[in-house]
Amino acid sequence: MSPKSLLLAAALLAAPVAALAQTADPAPFKAPKIVLVGDSTTAVQGGWGPSFCGKHVTSVVACINLARGGRSSGNYRAEGSWALAMHEIRSGGFSDTYVLIQFGHNDQPGKPGRSTELATEFPANLKRYVEEVRAAGGKPVLVTPLTRRQFKDGKLVDDLGPWAEVTRKIATETQTPLVDLHALSTAAVQAIGPVEAMRFAQSAPDPRVREAARSGTTIEARFYEPAIPGATVPPAPPPAPPPPVQNNAAAEPMGTPKAAFDYTHLGHEGADYFSTMVAKALADAVPTLRRQLLP
Repeated sequence: MSPKSLLLAAALLAAPVAALAQTADPAPFKAPKIVLVGDSTTAVQGGWGPSFCGKHVTSVVACINLARGGRSSGNYRAEGSWALAMHEIRSGGFSDTYVLIQFGHNDQPGKPGRSTELATEFPANLKRYVEEVRAAGGKPVLVTPLTRRQFKDGKLVDDLGPWAEVTRKIATETQTPLVDLHALSTAAVQAIGPVEAMRFAQSAPDPRVREAARSGTTIEARFYEPAIPGATVPPAPPPAPPPPVQNNAAAEPMGTPKAAFDYTHLGHEGADYFSTMVAKALADAVPTLRRQLLP
């Protein structure tokens, strides 16, 4: 066979290999993943999480919301939700996996099966989450609990302050980035006031609930049945005044919160407002994520 024929035969043999190389799948695109862990104030319904994932991360970021209504730092693990989160952390395929962890609302007393002990159990739970995220190759970020929006005599009722302070302490002890959502949301809601803050809820309040807030003290959201649209609103009954603050243990049951007015959960406007707060604070707390976060 002549040299020319040999070259032609070699070219024909190489052609399928070249074509295969052109059609082979490229190497996986490396991008970060963000996993949200927490309760209903982060979850898909009633929390800031949906707006955060939908509006505040770039298109290359995978954002997975595993927060669940009615969960505390204790029962989130006990029911197996944390095992699901750990699977996401260990799955690989991403340049980094950041895990935002926010608990506190359901760790408070009065919630059977959910409450944890503030001085010992709650901090131990947070520390264990941080350690396990790191051991699995992820990067934990602690988030202090979103404030509720109840007022007494014109001042925001800061019933979640102790749980926020413990979260800050664990962040410092474990050298974990912190998004101090509690401090930011408390300052913002106090500045807005009780009436304006009602726009952050999942639905509008009964007119009598709104009117009571004008005095500077909110009344229990479930004290009155919601008004029927178009119906004449009767005056508030004269007997003993309703409780000054909502019974949060009763108003925040396990599972997805009902789309009703309360002082804890968020509607679309509230989710947008507080998710913007989270995104800006996260960019400061984790500078390596800044270019992947949208203000």
